Amino acid sequence: FTGTAYYSEEEDFEKISFDDVKGENNEFKSKVINNGWIGIIQRYFVSSWILPSKQDRKFFSEEIDNSNIYRSGVLTPLEIMPKEDISINVNLYSGPQLKQDLEKAAPGMELTVDYGMLHIIASPLFSVLSGIQKFVNDWGVSIILLTVLIKLLFYPLSAASYKSMAQMRELAPRLQSMKEKFGDDKQKMQKAMMEMYKTEKINPLGGCLPILVQIPVFIALYWVLLASVELRGTPFLWLDDLSKPDDLFFSIGPFSVGPLPILMAISMFVQTKLNPKPTDPMQARLMTMMPIIFSFFFFFFPAGL
Repeated sequence: FTGTAYYSEEEDFEKISFDDVKGENNEFKSKVINNGWIGIIQRYFVSSWILPSKQDRKFFSEEIDNSNIYRSGVLTPLEIMPKEDISINVNLYSGPQLKQDLEKAAPGMELTVDYGMLHIIASPLFSVLSGIQKFVNDWGVSIILLTVLIKLLFYPLSAASYKSMAQMRELAPRLQSMKEKFGDDKQKMQKAMMEMYKTEKINPLGGCLPILVQIPVFIALYWVLLASVELRGTPFLWLDDLSKPDDLFFSIGPFSVGPLPILMAISMFVQTKLNPKPTDPMQARLMTMMPIIFSFFFFFFPAGL
């Protein structure tokens, strides 16, 4: 996200896209309050005006003369009498989204680090990640250790999931024979399957539910690694910058190829082979193609991720 952001005690933290303040269709109504800050945020960086004292102020954000250039700022009304001098102090924060610096700058500034909708999970994850980094003094190693720690915490769920998948793998030949026996009669097929699951004491969703519980945590970890400026310019092994794609082999425009996405594709392929093969041919082909599809996506993603 690149756009305007502001904070006040009444409304908390809000983001406003430049499209919403474009030209005559400015949807951002000026806010007149006596606290808070306004600024422009982008990935890794933020610039904001901070009035430290409790005085009236009006936040604004607008396009400049239909030029596709935008500005955000703060106006504060002052009544100056003849021969009177008035001065006010205004702080400008302009720099990287380092949480320890943002927390000192002003209330709510740390919220400019955009962890998406799962901020409540992502923020503690970053605290653990930075705590590990202080101990090992290496962000790359810290990411690996945090991932291992999360995997260990979820091991009971993962074990239950793999056990269920193993049971389903054993039943795969019987399911295939049922499909051949009942053909297009889906109702009889469904009934026979449920009876078999009941007899074998297997929950067909047993392999899915543990994974669903873990998904929010790993999405939150995704946003932590994507949004943390601490990874910017940080080297690890052959990598020059954990915030950029792994391009050890070659790079053409935004397309980069290195060992990390390839290793991830291999590990995903092995995991796919460990899972029971779907009875549906189309689904089976899709599962085989997933490692290739994901590795292609990861050619564009930061190496730390």
